[in-house]
Amino acid sequence: MITRKRLATGACALLAALSVALLPTGAAADEPAKESPKVELVLDVSGSMRAKDIDGKSRMAAAKQAFNEVLDAVPEEVRLGIRTLGADYPGQDRKRGCKDTRQLYPVGPLDRTEAKTAVATLAPTGWTPIGPALLGAADDLGDDGATKRIVLITDGEDTCAPLDPCQVAREIAAKGIHLVIDTLGLVPDAKTRQQLTCIAEATGGTYTSIHRTEDLSRRVRQLVDRAADPVVTPVATEGAVRCDKAPQLKPGLYTDRESFGEHRWYRVDLLPGQELRASVSVSADRAVNDDYGVLLRAVTLHGREIVRGSEAGDGRTDVISTGLRYPKPDLDDGPGDAKPAAETVCLQVSNSFSAPPSVKTTPGMPIELTVDVVDGPSTASDVASFGLGRGWWLLGALVLVGFLAGLVWGWLSRWRVAVWRTH
Repeated sequence: MITRKRLATGACALLAALSVALLPTGAAADEPAKESPKVELVLDVSGSMRAKDIDGKSRMAAAKQAFNEVLDAVPEEVRLGIRTLGADYPGQDRKRGCKDTRQLYPVGPLDRTEAKTAVATLAPTGWTPIGPALLGAADDLGDDGATKRIVLITDGEDTCAPLDPCQVAREIAAKGIHLVIDTLGLVPDAKTRQQLTCIAEATGGTYTSIHRTEDLSRRVRQLVDRAADPVVTPVATEGAVRCDKAPQLKPGLYTDRESFGEHRWYRVDLLPGQELRASVSVSADRAVNDDYGVLLRAVTLHGREIVRGSEAGDGRTDVISTGLRYPKPDLDDGPGDAKPAAETVCLQVSNSFSAPPSVKTTPGMPIELTVDVVDGPSTASDVASFGLGRGWWLLGALVLVGFLAGLVWGWLSRWRVAVWRTH
């Protein structure tokens, strides 16, 4: 009887504790719900999308394939919509053609089957009203506090001037609704590249030229995933021609501009036991010659190179990136409580871009520099700390196994010889 009472008392106490734990606290109840990020994919369905120059198939077919792959990978927290331009009116009436934009799938929780079915019905049809499509997409996304992104996919420049889509993008940015427009050009010419770059830059977005279906699918997925991440606003900075004149950078995201073949310097302080992680991206926002590269070096104040990262391209991409890691060894515990001195690491960003004589070299190309300082590695599992990382353990294990195998083989050989002599 006493045991039953104790069990009952314990059960009641457990239920009470669970009830308190599951009830929301006052602070949590007062916190506003975080808005889910919103993305609208704006697809060009104009007549020029019939051209068969992407992996041997039409631009429209490539876009549909990429959309199916993207829709399968959309994060659950992202509310996604689809808008078309040039999908309905096949005639020559300019006034009607420049109004030909509609929302194909509303912004909200994604029904993948329904969205794929809607995209499958599209066929290349009419004009290219990019400006009206951007205005419509901005209205679709609303003006709430959610992170908002438009991904524009087109194969040509706007055909509905004087409504300049670049000016439309500037007006959208001026509203302060935190909306970013990224643009993707399918096999673009120089005019298309220039217009789409202008649209993206007006809102802090990116421009990418696309020549393969795989590139289109991968880039759209990246942009949709990026919408789900917190927005980080880059800080404008200006690198120097020498390290001792360079700006002092703290961990963060920075933007600058760099002319063809220029070297720009920045400084970062690093304490013992910390690791510097840095990366840089250079955007070719104009026509450039094939074969180019970008170099990121970490150098001491005295000019000794610590580590470098480099990457080269051949004209098939508009952004080229590289990065590096530098772990500074921790100091042995010494006498006193003196604070260890920081080491100044000089970061050098260089490029080997060139361009035809007709291309303007000013302003310089946009660069994006990411700087992060974290606790340094302390185990052999980190490649940056011990070079071979786990390879040291593997090498030691192989040596030990080889040594033991040699002993066993030697003993067996001697035993067999002894047996042979006996018989």
